[in-house]
Amino acid sequence: MKKITYIALFAIPLALMAESIQFSDSIPVIKSEPVYKVVTKRTPYQECWDEQVPVSSGANNDGTIGALIGGVAGGILGHQVGGGSGKTAATVGGAIIGTLVGKNLADKGNNQPTTTYRTQRKCVTKYNETQEERFVGYKNVGNYKGKTIIKYSNKPLQRIRLFVSVNY
Repeated sequence: MKKITYIALFAIPLALMAESIQFSDSIPVIKSEPVYKVVTKRTPYQECWDEQVPVSSGANNDGTIGALIGGVAGGILGHQVGGGSGKTAATVGGAIIGTLVGKNLADKGNNQPTTTYRTQRKCVTKYNETQEERFVGYKNVGNYKGKTIIKYSNKPLQRIRLFVSVNY
């Protein structure tokens, strides 16, 4: 407890004696020069060309339409041939045989798929890049007690204003 009291007795007066002074000052500008920044500008443009694209026809037909037509025709013919209770069996048999014959005929006509071509327009976006210098502002340089002070501004300055704080 005694140690805390002694520390407090020494720390409080030291804190009360610490002071700081703040003031403003200005220094003359020694050099003021314009500052530029290099900017890259990208302008898009399209490069297009015509391309021949293959279009197949006939290869997609797998004989389904021929089988369907053959099945219907065979069923009708079988219905005409049969009589009595055999009429149903003749209709079903004619439909099955007609389906097989129709599919085979459709497949035979489909062995040579035809390929045609159509013109398709294709494009790619590319960019032209150009670099240009843009004005950023002015770099104003001055000296204060042996230190170089730099301040950037929109116009050249005659003086640079400083805010000085001295602690002791």
